[in-house]
Amino acid sequence: MRYEVLDHTADVMIKCTGLTLEECFANAAYAMFDQVVDATRIAHHKTYRFEVSGNDNEERLYAFLSELLFFLDCNSVVFNEFEVSFDNKIVKCEAHGEDLDPKKHHPHAEIKAVTYHMLSVNTEEPSLTVVFDV
Repeated sequence: MRYEVLDHTADVMIKCTGLTLEECFANAAYAMFDQVVDATRIAHHKTYRFEVSGNDNEERLYAFLSELLFFLDCNSVVFNEFEVSFDNKIVKCEAHGEDLDPKKHHPHAEIKAVTYHMLSVNTEEPSLTVVFDV
């Protein structure tokens, strides 16, 4: 399982696991888009490559998810496949998706922001937890 939705009063909280921390980041990105649309319906017509940085894993996760949310908000693009790699303090991503089509993707929630509230990255498990403001 890529992720699970955890109980949270008003927002959406998810926990992602993976074999590597890179896989956890990719699963968090998938989970974020899956909260907005049915991510299984996203085709791979567009590819975006980007890099973000941060001083620790939590900052890098926040920057990574916020950048993807920026693509959604500004370019109306949704993604469901992510190739993530780390280079010291830099997260590199190649995201695959397509333009948002409400008739095809059936939007069901709007994520306003990624938050630092309860954001955690466990490198031992590996896993991460993040809360989205909806």
